[in-house]
Amino acid sequence: MIYRTGKDWLAAQQKRVLFFGMSGLGKTYLATMLRGAGSWFHYSVDYRIGTRYMGELIADNFKREAMKVPFLRELLLSDSVYIGSNIAFENLAPLSTYLGKPGSVTKGGLPFAEYMRRQNEHRSAEISALLDTPHFIRRALDIYNIPHFVCDSGGSICEVVDPWAERDQVLDTLESNLLMVWIRGSEAHTAELVRRFDRAPKPMYYQPEFLDRAWTEYRLEHGLTEEEVNPDDFIRWTYARALAHRQPRYEAMARRGVTLLAEEVAEIHTPDDLAQLIARAIDRKES
Repeated sequence: MIYRTGKDWLAAQQKRVLFFGMSGLGKTYLATMLRGAGSWFHYSVDYRIGTRYMGELIADNFKREAMKVPFLRELLLSDSVYIGSNIAFENLAPLSTYLGKPGSVTKGGLPFAEYMRRQNEHRSAEISALLDTPHFIRRALDIYNIPHFVCDSGGSICEVVDPWAERDQVLDTLESNLLMVWIRGSEAHTAELVRRFDRAPKPMYYQPEFLDRAWTEYRLEHGLTEEEVNPDDFIRWTYARALAHRQPRYEAMARRGVTLLAEEVAEIHTPDDLAQLIARAIDRKES
């Protein structure tokens, strides 16, 4: 780790940290809190994906839908209107909407082949956005003179790396530039995330092998053809399995950094609180 002891971390003039773990456990809350302090640069991987690497794909998807409406079609063809994505740190809906859900087209789904194509686009974009992290560390200091840096990774980071490999380009790059911090949830947190997702299912990125297996098992279990699959039902069915699939991957990634419990994160209200908590986590690991 780039900080050998909690004392080294607390004394560092340039603190650099990456939060990873399941969505909904506090990564963005912590990153936003640090950004609000004024001395931290907030790099959102999902925002980078949705603007730099998939922005044109997202906008083209909007235009594709708009072209189905005669009134908008005429305006688009004459360059009379502009259609773009208003993605923000707090609103990643344009990215989720583009990823979509597999299943019956008449129920708002995508053909599975098209869904997998978009998933692969996201995979490439996420890897590129993660590898951009050192560039933004330098940029934060050189341009904005902001000393501290926080990388807010997406929940799917564990799907685009090999956490058990001795060498992994993405993890090697991150580990050599930042302190990797896993926010670990309990079974109660997992149950709450499943309940929350069940109320409002949203598209996600999944590892291709896991997704292909889930798609086959779901259709066999329910006796459905691809066109008969309800998109929301499928991703609800898949979500809890995805969390179980991700947990050991996060745990393996945590060997390269430190672990905070979600209960501990919930008690954090200031950057100093967080700095002290991370220092204790470093010393726990090194003891």
